[in-house]
Amino acid sequence: MTLKVVTVVGARPQFIKAAAVSRAFRAAGPDAASEVLVHTGQHYDDNMSAVFFEELGIPQPQHNLQIGGGTHGAMTGRMLEGLEQVMLQERPDWVLVYGDTNSTLAGALAAAKLHLPVAHVEAGLRSFNRRMPEEINRVLTDRLSQQLHCPTTAAVAHLRAEGVSEGVHLVGDVMYDVALHYRDVARASSDALRRLGLQPGTFALVTCHRAENTDDPARLAGIVAALAELARELPVVLPLHPRTRKVLAAQDLAGALGAVQVVDPLPFLDMILLEQEARLVLTDSGGVQKEAFFFGVPCVTLRDETEWVETVEAGMNRLCGADPQAILAAARGFLRERPATAFKPYGEGNAAGRIVAHLLDGGSA
Repeated sequence: MTLKVVTVVGARPQFIKAAAVSRAFRAAGPDAASEVLVHTGQHYDDNMSAVFFEELGIPQPQHNLQIGGGTHGAMTGRMLEGLEQVMLQERPDWVLVYGDTNSTLAGALAAAKLHLPVAHVEAGLRSFNRRMPEEINRVLTDRLSQQLHCPTTAAVAHLRAEGVSEGVHLVGDVMYDVALHYRDVARASSDALRRLGLQPGTFALVTCHRAENTDDPARLAGIVAALAELARELPVVLPLHPRTRKVLAAQDLAGALGAVQVVDPLPFLDMILLEQEARLVLTDSGGVQKEAFFFGVPCVTLRDETEWVETVEAGMNRLCGADPQAILAAARGFLRERPATAFKPYGEGNAAGRIVAHLLDGGSA
């Protein structure tokens, strides 16, 4: 009997991860598994258009709930209501969720209420900062899941420390699958370097969007000051998240960026190309931290902690929070000496196939 899986995604990074697993589902064949993709609408911008799905090689979602904006509680509640209806209609054998967004938690909750088994990709990650909404989402989702697909041995150890051992699988990191699959595609098809007037290996790439930075005026001002100073030393390009752009304008900080090259959010393949070609990455994004690591590019993380401790242990990532002096010291240190590592903590690039194999072995509900 064909296994039916409902995949719940709502943010751009989740679609990118789901693309790898969707390819693995297709490779298993239509007689083995069928997948129904559901987009909650949590994140939507013009860069998540038909072109985005064409770049990733995945079909448009079969269901789009168009739920975006509002408080965490309101958003999660509306998603819970909408996802329940989809699951009642589709009656899947498994519900597959990714990461740590409100869409992740809503998908897991809706499935649990309907007694549908949940599989969680990126299970076991912990920042140990309960002020982060993402930490709450990931902890609760792990508690609701029957299959927990861990990217690292550290994630497995976190679950074990919490008394969770049943259904835990060390599969590697799906994002490593993605990086390996798209790195050459991006080199062949993206002209982002030419468009932005950048030379390979000579610029810093920055992203900043997490609420802990954008919602704290002092932290955001510190980051802006560091970026403006760094832009005196090398080109700095900042694809600007809409929320960050709005906050910068409200706090009259946009002008303080100085020579930083601010651009609109970039398509997926453009970002993959820039991450590969950057001399340095500065980010508060978990995904971008890892992608920099995959491509051997040093990273300055604009947070006080990270779920991806392996990148720090390897010497490729430094945690600097929003302290401008710490950010500049770390950036200049990396510019003086580019680290290198043969450490491979995220698997061999076959995580998606392992996830699908475990789902097929797990059977129907």
